[in-house]
Amino acid sequence: MPAPSLNAPPGGFVGPVKRSITIAGHQTSISLEPLFWALLEQCAVDRALPLSALVAEIDALRITAEEPPNLASALRSWLLGECLHQHENGSQLR
Repeated sequence: MPAPSLNAPPGGFVGPVKRSITIAGHQTSISLEPLFWALLEQCAVDRALPLSALVAEIDALRITAEEPPNLASALRSWLLGECLHQHENGSQLR
């Protein structure tokens, strides 16, 4: 039985891109792959929030964890959780 074929993600495999964002009045640099930046931007649009406000909300959730991960890991995990939630509900992130 042949293995299922896989496709590269949209835009191919690309390493992290660093961006600066202001959270609670402080500049911070975050490195994420372009696919994660695109999903994060779409989630912000879907919630009618500026990107920095969405990142600040995720950061606030992150720091309540028993052992908080770094912000980039928290953003990736949150986005994956959002994608899984959307999939379970029969919709999808754009």
